[in-house]
Amino acid sequence: MTATAGRIGKADPVGTVKARQSVASRITERLGGGLVRVVLVLVGLFWLVPTIGLLVSSLRTPQDMSAGGWWTVFTEPSQLTVDSYRKLLENPDITHSLVNTVLITVPATVLVVVIGALAGYAFAWMEFPGRDWWFLGVVSLLVVPVQVALIPIAELFGKLGLFGTILGVILFHTGFGLPFAVFLLRNFFAEIPRELLEAARLDGAGELRLFARVVMPLGGPAIASLGIFQFLWVWNDMLVALVFTKSGTQPITVALQTQVRQFGNNIDVLAPGAFISMVIPLAVFFAFQRQFVSGVMAGAVK
Repeated sequence: MTATAGRIGKADPVGTVKARQSVASRITERLGGGLVRVVLVLVGLFWLVPTIGLLVSSLRTPQDMSAGGWWTVFTEPSQLTVDSYRKLLENPDITHSLVNTVLITVPATVLVVVIGALAGYAFAWMEFPGRDWWFLGVVSLLVVPVQVALIPIAELFGKLGLFGTILGVILFHTGFGLPFAVFLLRNFFAEIPRELLEAARLDGAGELRLFARVVMPLGGPAIASLGIFQFLWVWNDMLVALVFTKSGTQPITVALQTQVRQFGNNIDVLAPGAFISMVIPLAVFFAFQRQFVSGVMAGAVK
């Protein structure tokens, strides 16, 4: 009896641990199910409230905005109107600045992606003197703040006749976007199996054809992630645009800020303009969401 009691007493802590583990596992399973999904949906809806409020405000008249908050539209749907967007399209400053934003963002994104991909492939798979030192030099440029280079580059662009032009803004964004692009794509391209590249070389593929036919398709997720990052950064930029643009070359961010400074009650133009300025990068992000997630997860999996 004593030995049996001793064995039972020694087994009790193990049974208690198992019971605790089973309770914890059941709680984890419940939290990992529908409850977590409901919480995530609620958090997502909470973060969307400002966007929804801006959209509703852009569809109301200034009189209705002065009379009450945007949420009153749910009890009075007759407040909704598209007159604000009509006035926005009739405002030459806003429409011209929107075109300038596209002219700045698209080339700055394409140049960073193309040059970054070429440089990343060269640093990953091509042999040339000082390759590692050159790569370290490029990576070290990541620590240079944008604010430090504003005045020197502004003086340089002034001497070259690029200050206040769209080309100058494109070159600035391209220069500061390339270090991160080279760093990201070089690390991604380095994970490509060497055997695959050697097989393509044995088939007679040159470096350019190898890059276009093998490396670029395999690096699609990383390239898409880089393109989204660069597009969002350039589209939403205001600091560089304030320094390097003039009245005829201002993007939408600066144009909206000018509207606030000159016309404090011009809400019927500011609300739809701000919504358009925000919804376009959101549309780009959601359009390439799958590639973006694949590019982000690829580095973690490897």
